[in-house]
Amino acid sequence: MPIFRLVDEPIFPPPDYADASGLLAVGGDLSSERLLEAYRLGIFPWYSDDQPILWWSPDPRLVLKLDEFKVSRSLRKTLRKGVFKVTFDRAFEEVIRACASAPREHQKGTWITGEMEEAYIKLHGLGYAHSVEAWCGEELAGGLYGVSLGKAFFGESMFHRRTDASKVALATLVETLQTWGFHFIDAQMTTEHLLGLGATEMSRRIFLRRLQSALRHPTKRGKWRIDN
Repeated sequence: MPIFRLVDEPIFPPPDYADASGLLAVGGDLSSERLLEAYRLGIFPWYSDDQPILWWSPDPRLVLKLDEFKVSRSLRKTLRKGVFKVTFDRAFEEVIRACASAPREHQKGTWITGEMEEAYIKLHGLGYAHSVEAWCGEELAGGLYGVSLGKAFFGESMFHRRTDASKVALATLVETLQTWGFHFIDAQMTTEHLLGLGATEMSRRIFLRRLQSALRHPTKRGKWRIDN
């Protein structure tokens, strides 16, 4: 499969033109308009500082169905104790920067470049990108961020500084999204960590069909708040 070079207009080739690794296109920019169009098509950027912008649509796709999220016995105990206070959209910039600096197993550096940080902070300002924070007192102990369109949430990254903090943030997000009638969390690339939390692989074809169904609903824009 050829790798497409993007033009100045925020348009993409069909996602099923991606190569075996999921790589679809190279170039373009991280404007809000282009990013939102990418997510609507099931495409996302993923690259490092020494690369051009790379756009992906993997097959299979990792998806977390909200009713299949696995809560381990230890996590259930942590939730029951109320060790962490969870908030939405209270510290988006702090969360994305913590995700960028968090060490990753078998990975040097970060794919959350300064350019990426700036682009997603702008999306947050427009009401499309959201953060979930887990606090231990006044300390930001863990969290995650992602993009929301229709009834789909596209998870981008998570971090923790204390045991179970990011899992508590995710558990709270899952419960809240269920209350709001969301369809799924897109986990993008397969990892053992996410598989252990209940995410499953599905074909690109099925994912895109479910994505289009989720996008028929209005987007919950603006700052999010947790329902009690």
